[in-house]
Amino acid sequence: MNMFSKLSAMAMAIIMVTGLTSCSGWDKVRANSPGGEESAEQDKHYVIATNLFFAPFEFQNDFGEYVGIDMDILSAIAKDQGFTYEIVPMTFNEMLDAVEDGVVDAALGGISITEERKSRFDFSEPYFDSGIVMAVAASKQDITNYSDLTGKTVAVALGTEAEAFAKSIQDMYGFNIVTFKNFSEVYNDILKGNSVAGFEDYPVMGYIISRGVELKIVSDIERRSSYGFIVPKDKNQELLEMFNKGLENLKATGEYQKILDTYIRK
Repeated sequence: MNMFSKLSAMAMAIIMVTGLTSCSGWDKVRANSPGGEESAEQDKHYVIATNLFFAPFEFQNDFGEYVGIDMDILSAIAKDQGFTYEIVPMTFNEMLDAVEDGVVDAALGGISITEERKSRFDFSEPYFDSGIVMAVAASKQDITNYSDLTGKTVAVALGTEAEAFAKSIQDMYGFNIVTFKNFSEVYNDILKGNSVAGFEDYPVMGYIISRGVELKIVSDIERRSSYGFIVPKDKNQELLEMFNKGLENLKATGEYQKILDTYIRK
């Protein structure tokens, strides 16, 4: 696909997703502006992509609004730094492509800071430390470690660190990998019995289990990494600086920890 076609397709995806989310009231959600009024200068309004489903970092509540750790952090930083924005939910790979191609101004949504991604994007300072775990159906007794995966199928979300980790141990343990567009499809495939296990970031896996999804974690945390906010390489540096400064201020005031405590109970 040439660049024009790729950009056109992504732009159409944004239009379609924006239309869908506006029907649910997303266009009125508080995250669109730090003070509920569109009073900022035009050059301080941004289009920011996020993950379609990545609870507890971003997900839709009962009112169809996108909430979560990332959404609350972004809203608080925007208020602190005086800019407005609109959110465009996408799959993980679409989100990265949209930033790289300049279709959106920035993105956040469980984006691990890696050397490969640093060659494609400019990252903020880390705002959350994570890592990968393996989970199986809660009733499953025969999968307790990676050696039990031989000859079986595991599920991961496409383009994620979970996929990269699964591929890194695939030859050693002899399992097959099936990929999905988002994590909700991953855990549904496990629950249906199509895949015996799945890999995902531990706070995400832990969150859905705490909310009643019948999975259990059977591994230690692997491939520890940190999440970052991204902008296109060498572009939107003012936005990146505002994110970093706002994050620093949130940590200094204690608001950052309050946001984490809202979604991740110790």
